[in-house]
Amino acid sequence: MALIGTFTKNEDGVYTGSIKTLTVNIKAAEFRPVEKTNANSPDYRVFAGDIQIGSARVKSSKGNRSYLSVTLDDPSFANTIFAALLESDKGHNLVWSRPRKVAA
Repeated sequence: MALIGTFTKNEDGVYTGSIKTLTVNIKAAEFRPVEKTNANSPDYRVFAGDIQIGSARVKSSKGNRSYLSVTLDDPSFANTIFAALLESDKGHNLVWSRPRKVAA
């Protein structure tokens, strides 16, 4: 897994931080909570300034720890970024790992 961002959670439930890879450098990113309209709706929308670049859903790990499953996409990105926002000792880390290929 690669650390691609660090975030802090504000009292209003918004996560603020930055996202950085070799091709992406977002200095002011936010995960803003949204009201769910149905079971498939995201729990958060991800913004770079005023531009929405993704969404996130609350999930639980096998160890019953909550995390955010994140999808980031923008025409300027080479590919969609799939990541997880995990709680750490110093806040929250956005981590990316290469998807495993499904055996045919």
